Amino acid sequence: MTSRILGLLRDVAIAAFVGATANADAFFVAFKIPNFLRRLFAEGAFSQAFIPVLADYKAEGSHAAVKALVDRVAGVLGGTLLFITAISMLAAPLITMVFAPGFVSQPEKFRLTAEMIRITFPYLMLISMTGFCGAVLNSYGRFAVPAFTPVFLNLSLIFASLVAAPWFDVPVFALAWGVLFAGVIQLLFQFPSMYRLELVPRPRWDTRDEGVRRILKLMVPALFGVSVSQINLLLDTVLASFLPTGSVSWLYYSDRLAELPLGIFGIAIATVILPNLSAHRAAARETQFSGTLDWALRWVLLIGVPSALALMVLAEPILITLFQYGELTATDVTMSALSLRAYSLGLIAFMLVKVLAPGFYARKDTATPVKIGIVAMVANMLLNLTLALPLMYLWNIGHVGLALATSLAAMLNAALLFRGLSRSGFYRLQPGWTVYLWRLVSACACMTGVILWLLPEPGIWVDWPWQRRIGELLLLCTIGVATYFAAHGLLGTRVSHLRAPPVN
Repeated sequence: MTSRILGLLRDVAIAAFVGATANADAFFVAFKIPNFLRRLFAEGAFSQAFIPVLADYKAEGSHAAVKALVDRVAGVLGGTLLFITAISMLAAPLITMVFAPGFVSQPEKFRLTAEMIRITFPYLMLISMTGFCGAVLNSYGRFAVPAFTPVFLNLSLIFASLVAAPWFDVPVFALAWGVLFAGVIQLLFQFPSMYRLELVPRPRWDTRDEGVRRILKLMVPALFGVSVSQINLLLDTVLASFLPTGSVSWLYYSDRLAELPLGIFGIAIATVILPNLSAHRAAARETQFSGTLDWALRWVLLIGVPSALALMVLAEPILITLFQYGELTATDVTMSALSLRAYSLGLIAFMLVKVLAPGFYARKDTATPVKIGIVAMVANMLLNLTLALPLMYLWNIGHVGLALATSLAAMLNAALLFRGLSRSGFYRLQPGWTVYLWRLVSACACMTGVILWLLPEPGIWVDWPWQRRIGELLLLCTIGVATYFAAHGLLGTRVSHLRAPPVN
């Protein structure tokens, strides 16, 4: 939560610094490409493949075997990423052409993006190795250090925006160097905890090692299957590069707000359940496996549904309060609010994918999520063309079509994952879902009604100073949260109903 709140402050600083200008579009593309690959290597397919194998090595009880696995995985992962980073830095213009083809017709924007890619791309290697260390720590129940690590990226970019920018001839380059500096700090931050576990890696390149081969076998298909939503977001960036200047930035700001509850709760729950699911699978505890998934689904709905509703209702006030300063204009807020509502429709689906995918990967089933991912990917591409082009030509809001297509594809992805787990017998609905859903819908209705009743007109927010904007928004959110949980309490929901199932 600390990381995400600082991430919000980071985006406030960036919005005031570069707004939704051509320079902003260039930086967001240069940052999004290594960040996208980071989610594959650090948070996505690698973790899903590595943690179950590490759980098997731990179950065998040999620390020496675990250390040997860590050393060899660090060597293969680090060596591969070093090669990818070097090639990508040399081919930065080509990468820009591939991921932002619409910039080709804007030479200055294209050149700026390519130059910043050369600076930001080493972040991929640094943060992926950070993610590797974090996966090891999570497997040993050390969640705090990996969860706190992103704080350093946020602090670095805030410093770059507010302090370092005047030192550069082109101030936006301060953000690119801030990304690189953060990668170094984040990796070093893992080492003390790894040292206490006696698992600081001494990288060794050994692709013949049995553990490495098992991880690669699981990881290669998982690269696609677990990261469909991120691939879809990257496709949005490619298409947005052809849209009017500002479209990439509008999508970035709205996506960041939609990711706030996803990052605080969705990814947190997924991070916690994967080691537990792997342990249950290794010990053949099928009932506990299903119970852990059921607990995660209830928590996702408990947090995700009201969060999505609040983002839709409060889109303009949130964007005005956080971002409408400095270079960001009223038009930028209006455009970002439209895409924020579109992303909010898919928020629950994004969170469900995070907790359903581990249900397959903990059982080393990589084929099913890949098949589902292909279906969702194709659907997203078709929806992009079906929705973005008409909205672009009719109302000049093509970016909203891209966001809506991503949300609909995520819904399809989540639905197919759920069906796959249910049909295979890996997951069975636990008793009490009918009553739980009735309480959830009723509490959300109460919360939404109260917020709408108290909500001032959007135009008034612009006239208020930032202190009052923040005060009014916090008051609305506090009343909304209090109403939501009070309604749950009155309807019979108790903390004991949502208590985490035991690991053993």
